[in-house]
Amino acid sequence: MPNPASEIPAAAPDLAVAHYAAKLAFETDCSDVHAAFAGAKVDFVLLDVRTPALFAQSHVPGAINLPHGKMTAHRMSEWSKDTLFVVYCAGPHCNGADKAAFRLAKLGLTAKLMIGGMTGWADEGLAFESAAVAAK
Repeated sequence: MPNPASEIPAAAPDLAVAHYAAKLAFETDCSDVHAAFAGAKVDFVLLDVRTPALFAQSHVPGAINLPHGKMTAHRMSEWSKDTLFVVYCAGPHCNGADKAAFRLAKLGLTAKLMIGGMTGWADEGLAFESAAVAAK
């Protein structure tokens, strides 16, 4: 008799590869973002999509504050069309980053969600900044 973990068979390897490749095309994690800023090539713009007040209190180092409601075609035209944006908000309980990624995609821009957001960053034991950095 199967147990709850194996009751539904696992996906075939080729289906698993397709699934996880698609999933990773939409997201990155705090550790990878931290590694990029710690010495690897930073080839994305990190956007904190929370309110300016929350951003000023604490944010991920290297982030620019740009709430999703401010992401207009005019505002985003300040960056090249081939810019990759990595977006985050408070954490798994917040869908602000999802709204930002959706808005960016509707504007024809590429975006990835930094899963975990501020909560994930803290869980990794990574440092925060507290000085305000405005979007360009």
